[in-house]
Amino acid sequence: MERFSSELNLFIDTTAWTFAKTMPEWSHNYIVRSKVDENLFIKLVEHIRRFGYQGWFYKKQLTYFDEDGFMYWTMGNPIDVTTIVNRARKEDSCECRFKNGTLPKDTTTLNLQFFLHGANLNVDPHNSSK
Repeated sequence: MERFSSELNLFIDTTAWTFAKTMPEWSHNYIVRSKVDENLFIKLVEHIRRFGYQGWFYKKQLTYFDEDGFMYWTMGNPIDVTTIVNRARKEDSCECRFKNGTLPKDTTTLNLQFFLHGANLNVDPHNSSK
């Protein structure tokens, strides 16, 4: 894994991240391209995509990058139209919350099956023990 450069770390640490209040069940923060340094925003997106890994948020496959207990991601649009970078604590990821049995209560079996298939977790979605 290629860690963030000191330039990106400074950008991340000094930028005001906004709490995503429209999704309180999925605690995360975001930055908006038009409100931050454009060149550093693009470098951050490029780093996430170049050195990240493929993961799942229910049915949507995204590229995530983990560093210092946080995971970073975009919604996968081409860079020229990407406007948001998200971050959350790693323990708040879909995969971790599934493993810990802390997914939101409105999780549907269909979404759970897609998530399990994509994440390659060896768990039976029909087993209600978790």
